[in-house]
Amino acid sequence: MLFSGLWAFLSVAAVVSGRKLVVLDRRTSVPTDFVHSGVAPAEQILNLRINLAQRDLPGLETALNAASFPDSPLYGQWLSKEQVESFVRPTEKTTSAVAQWLAEHGIASTPLTHAGDWVSFTVPVSKANEMLNADFNIFTHVPSGKQSIRTLAYAVPAELAPHINLIAPTTSFSRPMRAGPMFTASNGVVPKPEATPPASCNTTITPACLQALYNIRTTPAVNQNNSIGVAGFGNQFANQADLTQFLRAQRPDMSPTTSFAVTSVDGGTNSQTLNQAGIEADLDIQYTVGLATGVPVNFVSVGTRTQDGPDEASSIGFLDIVNALLAEAAPPQVLTISYGLNTEMDLSQPLTVAMCNAYMQLAARGSSLMYASGDGGVAATPGETCGVTFLPTFPTCAFITLVGATENVPERGAELSAGGFSNYFPQQSWQSTAVNAYLAKLGTTFAGKFNASGRAFPDVSAQGQRVQIVQRGRTGTVAGTSCSSPIFASVIGLLNDELISAGKPVLGWLNPWIYANPQMFNDITTGNNPGCGTSGFPAMAGWDPVTGMGTPNYAAMRIAAGLS
Repeated sequence: MLFSGLWAFLSVAAVVSGRKLVVLDRRTSVPTDFVHSGVAPAEQILNLRINLAQRDLPGLETALNAASFPDSPLYGQWLSKEQVESFVRPTEKTTSAVAQWLAEHGIASTPLTHAGDWVSFTVPVSKANEMLNADFNIFTHVPSGKQSIRTLAYAVPAELAPHINLIAPTTSFSRPMRAGPMFTASNGVVPKPEATPPASCNTTITPACLQALYNIRTTPAVNQNNSIGVAGFGNQFANQADLTQFLRAQRPDMSPTTSFAVTSVDGGTNSQTLNQAGIEADLDIQYTVGLATGVPVNFVSVGTRTQDGPDEASSIGFLDIVNALLAEAAPPQVLTISYGLNTEMDLSQPLTVAMCNAYMQLAARGSSLMYASGDGGVAATPGETCGVTFLPTFPTCAFITLVGATENVPERGAELSAGGFSNYFPQQSWQSTAVNAYLAKLGTTFAGKFNASGRAFPDVSAQGQRVQIVQRGRTGTVAGTSCSSPIFASVIGLLNDELISAGKPVLGWLNPWIYANPQMFNDITTGNNPGCGTSGFPAMAGWDPVTGMGTPNYAAMRIAAGLS
């Protein structure tokens, strides 16, 4: 089992009012960059949520594996909404136990998911301290000035502990999301589309470069029931005028008025005021709409009105977007997220695992989930303080495909490409052969600086340097794995279109298929990802922590997907 043992109770905390309490989570100190700023006011209202113990997560994982491993007789048989909910819906005993505990404190809860595995409740700090045997205080993230109310430990009655996975936000000290790509205005020269990678691809990456490098088809998709979801956070707005200008310059074979749908989560909007256009949002939309020719694209705008208040928007928003899509009858078959927190440690392990379990639910529905791996090499994000070990990125969940970055033609691993090994999740069976072969070649290099038995990432890669976009009417370039994730998502969206036309299931959770088919990637064997005062991991033949299995070869991926 992937997560066995993660929910083991940490210790007996105390006996309060005759009831033995059990600590569900504890941390010994606040993270780097946070300082204690005082006691939280007793009357301050906290919006908390509980992740109830799900009915049968091992059963869901077994069903997902059966649908995802290419050698399985059930390959491609994705689960329905109702089937997934039957695995995660808490038992009546769990639901009743939690409801009774809250009622004892005069608290009513509100379900946050259709399956009922998440509920929320509102209490003042004084009541939260009492019922959780906690000590909520104010903490300030020094670089941003952002304040949060958190506790270093919390507990629940021992008889209730088997029914609760976690309560949040409590011990997670989420910082602002990692910075997005920087925009550099060009001199106004726009390379013309060419059939083979032109020399200009070493200075500017365009859709034409990617089509030539990765053999990506240009014929339009035909299935309107296939879609790519593009996540937007932090008031990043995707601008239609910028997209139209981009398509006119880069995809003259497409209608320049090609648009995208918008879905709102947590009050998210998508202003079309040009001076509010976001670099990240413009990038993600232009390299999905403009590369996955004809595949419907849905911009999922996540606002700041999370059910947990504004101080948690940067972390809970990642959970809310998945729960919102799980509530849909037909979620997008592909979801690309170019955002993340700075490091894996930004969130507590219980909250990170709970998010990963939500990703598992969406993957079981047949969705391919992609995240940009980050832009700090082995430091995860630029500017991070490493200490003595490398820093894994966020997230490192096994049910998402992490996308690293390459640059130049011929391709090499981009120095910014975040890659390494998780400290929260173990190495996965589907990647063990490829990863262990790399570790054997690496030998004792960087011994003690990373968890060699952790889930390895990235899984794949794509171009991530000098990628041309239009932003607020200006043409320029951006860099980062933020470019790479929507590029790879577009490849999967086009493959799904062909699969649907052939009467075959969509690709869904990609990772077992990716590692079972190394021949469908361009193997990148040069480059490294420096950070933490080191040169970082070197790219080598086969999988490596810079470029994963490599960059996509659309023609070879068609064959591996059973398309002739």
